[in-house]
Amino acid sequence: MNAAVNVLVVGVGPHTRLNHLSALAAAQDAGLAGTVTGVDLPHAAVAAVEYGTPGRLRRMPVVAVQQIPATRQTLPRGVRQVLEGVVRRERIGAVVVATEPSVHLPYALWAMERGLPVLLDKPLTVHPAASTDPAAAMAIADDFETLLDAYRAARRRDPRMVVSVLSQRRWHPAFRLVRELIGEVAETTNCPVTSIRSSHGDGQWRLPDELVDLSYHGFDRGYGKAAHSGYHHFDVVPWWLAAGERPGKEIDEIEVHAACTRPADFLAQLTVADHELLLPGLADRNPYTEQDLHRLTAGFGEVDVFLNVAYRSRGRTMALGSHSLAHTTFSQRGNLHPEPGGLYKSNGRIGQETHIIQQGPFQALHLHILQSLHADQDGIDRRAPGGADHIELHVFRNNKMCPDWERHRTLGFADLVQGSGTGAVLPTQRSARTCAIVEFLSNLAGRIPRTAMASDLADHRRPARLMAAAYLSMARRYADGGRPTAPAVLDFHPAPAPADRRADQALAALGAAR
Repeated sequence: MNAAVNVLVVGVGPHTRLNHLSALAAAQDAGLAGTVTGVDLPHAAVAAVEYGTPGRLRRMPVVAVQQIPATRQTLPRGVRQVLEGVVRRERIGAVVVATEPSVHLPYALWAMERGLPVLLDKPLTVHPAASTDPAAAMAIADDFETLLDAYRAARRRDPRMVVSVLSQRRWHPAFRLVRELIGEVAETTNCPVTSIRSSHGDGQWRLPDELVDLSYHGFDRGYGKAAHSGYHHFDVVPWWLAAGERPGKEIDEIEVHAACTRPADFLAQLTVADHELLLPGLADRNPYTEQDLHRLTAGFGEVDVFLNVAYRSRGRTMALGSHSLAHTTFSQRGNLHPEPGGLYKSNGRIGQETHIIQQGPFQALHLHILQSLHADQDGIDRRAPGGADHIELHVFRNNKMCPDWERHRTLGFADLVQGSGTGAVLPTQRSARTCAIVEFLSNLAGRIPRTAMASDLADHRRPARLMAAAYLSMARRYADGGRPTAPAVLDFHPAPAPADRRADQALAALGAAR
């Protein structure tokens, strides 16, 4: 076993503080993580960040680096020098990349070049104007190939190198069970998934002036919902579909039609005047007229996006997909001023997620998740496990074809908990994120092999291409004045494994299989 690894966290914004730091604290308690050091822009690096539980708070020092353009593939010399100094001084052994996603690429490439294992946050990458510029949309697919080439090169230098993607639904007990159930029926019947309807709504109500003034998880960079949380669906849907693929029925192409709303559409649904009637005081606060807002938000990214997808094999459609990703859904916000945590979490956000999967005439799976999101000012979610979460999985099977199958069963929160005691994995996003981080660090400690990891970078070609196709369809429609245009059609082959035979042999010879 190896010693606990010291971790460098690049990006310590609200997402990291709410999600990653509590998992890193748990990893420290388990002896998997040593010191944790942050890196962020100067305004975020003025003070150390406290994290952990109220009874055991820790302090993470934060080192300042200069902002870099989102168009760069390599880090500027000055930023590299700062990072290299931190790596030497703190004896860093792993990097968590949790920056704004438009700069994921240069930080991940730097870490791989440096030989540092990477836990890469989702989405892998995104580009400014992805929803309005077809070239920026396609760059998302190209970025994956760049990352994979760098990963292969890093593994040739050191077979122990690992890059894991923190797309936490792969560790969520309910999502893992759905995948197992799909595989069982495919094995018995040779039938793949034939249709899937997925939706996610997060109940974010962003007021007219906030569309312009609040940029965190906003729309001003030319992308929105699909990059904010859409990658979870771009990842989990192909992951489920792959469980049902059979010889001769492998998906090799996707066709994507996207329709989206942008801030101008939202302001037509609820006008500035509507908002002012609903929220007294907004008129005094809001400095923008309706015309100002339309001018200032021109070219902004998507608020909501709905996708129709055909998943094909050798020219034949194996599965149809309907994927709905929306900020504009039921909310409990009723206040004019955002709460101290901003709009990223809290402020009345109510998560709604549904997946309905059909596997020919043999199986239907209905997964429903309702989640009330609450965070304290310090970014710590103090909900009791399951207290504000509702999760339900319905499994329907054709027992006339297979009498051993149960016609219908329902699994709730308690049924979906994996394990017991302190090691139990709860059917919550928080528990799944902790699993992702613990798995990554367990691999570095020599406790589990890379082949047993749930979310290796090489397995993310399909999610990257589905995200690129979604944005390509949006961008083409935008360029054509909002009229329906030709769909985005991309190949959908999975990427080959990043380790060549020599690397695997070298790893075996080292006796360091992780």
